[in-house]
Amino acid sequence: MKTFSTMPSSGEKMKKIGCPLCGSSEVLKLWDLEKYSFSKCPVCSLVYQNPQPIALDVENRYDDTYFNYEIENEETFLNLMLLGLKDIGFIPRVNLDENVKVLDIGCATGLFLDHMKGLGWDTYGVEVCSSAAEYGNRVRNLNIFTGTLAQADFPDNMFDVVHLSHVIEHINDPNSFLENIVRVLKPGGVLYCVTPNISGLQSHIFKERWRSVIPDHMILYSVKTLKQLLVKHGLIYKKHKTWGGMCAGSGYPESIKKFLDRTAKIVGFGDVVITKSIKPTN
Repeated sequence: MKTFSTMPSSGEKMKKIGCPLCGSSEVLKLWDLEKYSFSKCPVCSLVYQNPQPIALDVENRYDDTYFNYEIENEETFLNLMLLGLKDIGFIPRVNLDENVKVLDIGCATGLFLDHMKGLGWDTYGVEVCSSAAEYGNRVRNLNIFTGTLAQADFPDNMFDVVHLSHVIEHINDPNSFLENIVRVLKPGGVLYCVTPNISGLQSHIFKERWRSVIPDHMILYSVKTLKQLLVKHGLIYKKHKTWGGMCAGSGYPESIKKFLDRTAKIVGFGDVVITKSIKPTN
């Protein structure tokens, strides 16, 4: 499946930034690509777009073309989400306590929320694509806020679970983003975060041709840098799992692909990582 991506338009505003993780102004140019480039921080090793478009221009990329992409692939995406959550030990079950709340950030058309709602969870979503949010609210009778997490302005300590799948790599300012997540999580609440893994095998093989090196990804996290970011914001990092040894269509024989896919989960060099973190209770 091809990753959704849009090339920067001529009207987008670009700005140079320091490292979003450690704040260092030192920059090592990593990949110079058409209309966008990635740098690596020599201090903490974070890989990020620099310069990068401002947040509003990134959000405006998610229009009806993105909505149609999500509609076409939503069943596949839901299955991948549930498999990832199962890998890390969270298997959504019927919940008889209607006060147990889950927030899905970047929920697209809301199919994951619809799944959780069917199990009795109290569901909330945040989505910048207005067409996707409107569809989820109208067709699935969900509670999806159109906009960003900061704009949604949920009360403090509201959610038992916050879930984000392939979202954090699109965020220009992960520090403000994580601050808001920690704020809305209840003490003891759990954050599940899924993102491409730049420390995985595919990234090392394909480098700038890796399928996640796209203009819509502001930051490409390794397991190490993602853990550092989560801990930086006071979360208790519990564990991670990876999956995806080799993507379909890469030219490798099917037998090798299957072997690498199986091994990726065991050894931990998968193309995608999911993390589990907990907000402290004191």
